[in-house]
Amino acid sequence: MAEIRQKSGPLAFLAGAALFVAFETAAYYLLRYATSGLGMANQLQPENTIVSNWVKTVVFLLGHLTLVVVAVLVLSNRLPRRLRGQLMGWFYLSLLVGFALLVPLFS
Repeated sequence: MAEIRQKSGPLAFLAGAALFVAFETAAYYLLRYATSGLGMANQLQPENTIVSNWVKTVVFLLGHLTLVVVAVLVLSNRLPRRLRGQLMGWFYLSLLVGFALLVPLFS
């Protein structure tokens, strides 16, 4: 017999979106503080090299990826089965947002 899958409603989607925004905001400020000592503040110097800002970029992206994977592992065990279907969608969106967060990090 086929298993009937319960769908989560629009209220669960809005709660997931709100928690996603809260998580990404907290992750950004935490990682911005953690990488504040890396990189150069003034990008318009003639002797500027890309190396120090490259290190800041890689540390930020790896830190964001680590936070996202840990959050997915914790949530996949804590959420009810009917809400787990949303989790991978938010995970993939979070991977894209990690690259988009580099713009405000360096501006």
